[in-house]
Amino acid sequence: MPEFTSQGEENVNTVASKMDGVVRKASNAVTGATVRDTNTNSIDDKPPVAMKGKRPDKHSMDYVLRSFIAGGLAGCAAKTTVAPLDRVKILFQTSNPQFAKYQGSWAGFGIAIRDIYARDGVLGLFRGHSATLLKIYPYAAVKFVAYEQYRALLIGSNRKNETWLRRFSSGALAGVTSVFLTYPLEILRVRMAFETKATRSSLMEICKKIYYEHPLSKPPLVNANPGSGVAGNMAAATAATAQSITPRSGLVNFYRGFSTTLLGMVPYAGVSFLTHDTVSDLFRLPAIRKYTTLAKPANAPPDKPAPLQAWAELIAGGLSGVVSQTVSYPLEVIRRRQQVSGAVGDGHRLRIGQTASMIFRERGIPGFFVGLSIGYVKVLPMGAVSFYTWERLKILFNI
Repeated sequence: MPEFTSQGEENVNTVASKMDGVVRKASNAVTGATVRDTNTNSIDDKPPVAMKGKRPDKHSMDYVLRSFIAGGLAGCAAKTTVAPLDRVKILFQTSNPQFAKYQGSWAGFGIAIRDIYARDGVLGLFRGHSATLLKIYPYAAVKFVAYEQYRALLIGSNRKNETWLRRFSSGALAGVTSVFLTYPLEILRVRMAFETKATRSSLMEICKKIYYEHPLSKPPLVNANPGSGVAGNMAAATAATAQSITPRSGLVNFYRGFSTTLLGMVPYAGVSFLTHDTVSDLFRLPAIRKYTTLAKPANAPPDKPAPLQAWAELIAGGLSGVVSQTVSYPLEVIRRRQQVSGAVGDGHRLRIGQTASMIFRERGIPGFFVGLSIGYVKVLPMGAVSFYTWERLKILFNI
């Protein structure tokens, strides 16, 4: 039996090596780079970075392009797996009037799925998923590319630099970079998923509605001291002028809740990558690595660790999703409520403090964890699929 296992692993590595050569030549064609052997005048038929022991240049355009493709595919695979769960979670988080009665139980979650399916069919469970894919591909691609770049900068090839702080910092910086570049698409996705009316708004109509929404303005201060005279009038005039020049609509609306997102992204992305890398290291301990790791690819650099077995990689990714979700969930709830604040009520948008106060008045502390159980059901497979796909594509693309 071990002979068949060894032979199967060897066949997998052979196929991966051949596919790596094809992908690398295609990426060279895209970047306009023609790789030649330094010792001959002919084009080398083997992958240029696939030679044993050679470390790839992580700052090259070829490496960045392959990382971008692999990261985007990993994100799309993960999001498609959990799209129906994401739809219901958003409806619960934002206290949609039609689904608020289903919150707080697994039975309610099932009933919500049933109602969406009965009203809109299978497509209703994937409402807003097209915008999700448009957002998640560049988001995941930038996140994984940025992580590789920040990791190379902060950690490099020296294993002694593999500290928890450097891993956390690499993940946090990668998350902030990716969310800054893709946040407007997240706003559109949430607003599309929030709608449950029979008459759907088009993407252009939603964009216009978001663009022209106004922030919630503070009431004018009443001068309780009649004797303040000129000083009081000047202060009032200054406040009125500041309020008049503050943007009340426009592109800034597409970054609604962005400051909260940054606050939540730092712990989420940092803890996610930190947990995944730490659990992966535990699976590679000498006592158990023969049960948890695969044979190291022949073209892998000497300092690159052996890939994990499928089940071990799925566990590492799933745990990273659960831990990071728990840490950052309250800020995510606040962000969701901010994003849809213009879709309910009088159309005014709320600030972070106002949103948090509203949630606390409505439900207390548990209100910041509404939908967390469903969130676990979502992030567990999403983290597992995302990191599994990413790690396998890293082998295929020689990243």
